[in-house]
Amino acid sequence: MSAACRADQRPNRTSRSRAALLTAGAAVAALVLSACGSGGTSGGAGNTNFIAGKNGIDTASKGERDAVPDLSGKTIDGKQLDIRDYKGKVVVVNVWGSWCGPCRAEAKNLESVYQDTKGQGVQFIGINTRDSSTSPALAFEKEFGVTYPSLYDPTGKLMLRFKKGTLNPQLIPSTLIIDRNGKVAARTLQALSEETLRKMLNPVLAEK
Repeated sequence: MSAACRADQRPNRTSRSRAALLTAGAAVAALVLSACGSGGTSGGAGNTNFIAGKNGIDTASKGERDAVPDLSGKTIDGKQLDIRDYKGKVVVVNVWGSWCGPCRAEAKNLESVYQDTKGQGVQFIGINTRDSSTSPALAFEKEFGVTYPSLYDPTGKLMLRFKKGTLNPQLIPSTLIIDRNGKVAARTLQALSEETLRKMLNPVLAEK
């Protein structure tokens, strides 16, 4: 094979490499966009008795709620946590990742509502997902002053324990309100303002 032919092939290999890189980059971008959105109302197929409401908040009436699954394991700071330990309290479960822009936007709002309500029998729990290590998650908590615990769930296994239709793993952040009996009372699949979070939380907190 002549040197000219080999020279012709080198640009072809470079072009193929560039095309492969562009394709890979597009795939990564698509994954990030699908995994970290500003929210929505679809939680996947499955009847969870949610009634769609205003501001992207879905609710389930008291007699139509599904039990929260087993949420237990290590937190991002290495402690053990089991959601069953908080039965009798209203629990706010927030799914987040340090890589997620909307999660960063809502973090201080969640912490503010937590500080306002923890004396009223409310517990916040995070589920940190898709962070390859706990280091960025811990840095996120430090940056935004988050003081409530978060379970470490890098592969999303905890989310898959919820009844189909409760959470959409492609929509992060997501937030659930768990009533005092350990059942899912409300959800939203979007970043939250303080006002919207209080509108989700207050009706469940007022239940007897």
